Amino acid sequence: MSGTNSLRTLMGVVASSSILGLAANPIHAESAAIAPAAAQPSDMRAYVPPVALQQFRPSDNRKDHQIDYSFFDEALEWFVVPMGPSIREGARRVEQRLGSRRIYGHESRYRMEGNRVAFSYFTDDVRTSLSQYRADLERVGTALDVPSLPRNEQLAFWFNLHNVAVIEALAGEYPLTQPGMRTYGSNDAPLDDAKLVTVSGVELSPRDIRERIVYPNWKDPRVIYGFWRGEIGGPSIQRAAFSADNVNQLLAFSAEEFVNSLRGVESTGKTLRVSRIFEEAAPFYFQSDAALRAHLSAFARDEVKDVIAKTNRTITNQYEQDLADLARGERTPYLGNLFVNTDFLDGAGQAVRSRPNLAIQRLMEERRQKLNRAWRRGIRTGQVIIGEGGLEAKEVE
Repeated sequence: MSGTNSLRTLMGVVASSSILGLAANPIHAESAAIAPAAAQPSDMRAYVPPVALQQFRPSDNRKDHQIDYSFFDEALEWFVVPMGPSIREGARRVEQRLGSRRIYGHESRYRMEGNRVAFSYFTDDVRTSLSQYRADLERVGTALDVPSLPRNEQLAFWFNLHNVAVIEALAGEYPLTQPGMRTYGSNDAPLDDAKLVTVSGVELSPRDIRERIVYPNWKDPRVIYGFWRGEIGGPSIQRAAFSADNVNQLLAFSAEEFVNSLRGVESTGKTLRVSRIFEEAAPFYFQSDAALRAHLSAFARDEVKDVIAKTNRTITNQYEQDLADLARGERTPYLGNLFVNTDFLDGAGQAVRSRPNLAIQRLMEERRQKLNRAWRRGIRTGQVIIGEGGLEAKEVE
């Protein structure tokens, strides 16, 4: 795939940064490939989508195909920075630096929650390669006739296409502090309604994929956690691409992380305050307060179960709109001279020249302190993907 070298350049910059603490390994990028896979049964919900979208309703006639997302999988591993689980403490107020009244970088009380995309390291070549990969997925999805794939294959395809398109759109507008500040796509619309992808001749927005293709045709409410919206307030992006084999486990992991986070569930007195993503999904999964509370309780740790039990009213109005990156889409003033990183060379063989980003340094130090507190409390800070035949092999209905 063209653009591979530029993505490898990005991964090298991120991996070589002592701030992020990620190990460097080669990345082997390739286009979405097709390989045989076992067919799986269908369990559709009754739904009549808009005429143009009816063709994406899961079909009873299945083809034994599997899409290989190894390129996106390895890319996510390198440019997604894990922030660890929530410890349900609002981040402390950020103090101004000496001699400045301006605070650079993230200062939200939710800033320590949800994984981040390292947009600060993206170059024009990287953005181009993301566009090429998105186009590859569009072509593969069109050629394979997505609705005829096994249901987990379909679900993984829609998650990955949605997420790479959102990453591409935000990367094209970076730097920006909030995704809602700009318009995107062929229709120049807000991110949710921007036509970012085309499959089988139909232009689709992130909302089309979520609310008009996936939500109506999958009964499992965990699917809401598979879509990355680019904002801290939404479900976290994972460091692995979805696949038919891991979609079940990744959704369970994402659901647990979000439900137990402050951005997912909080309370004020007797009022339960939940993310507005639950309001979006309510017509499909949470048509009563009891249904929502039952769903939350299924993934809640004891602390959050107590919060749910002690409240008798629910509102869905909390949401952090800041970009889920490392620097809040801002370039900070730099102290000291430019330094050269001779450990990594760009595509032309030149040493990468970089400057320390003070906002990212602060965020990573706060991250280190948070993970230490989580470890002392016995909160799991890592993720383990088990082999084939486990939870991930089950079909998401």
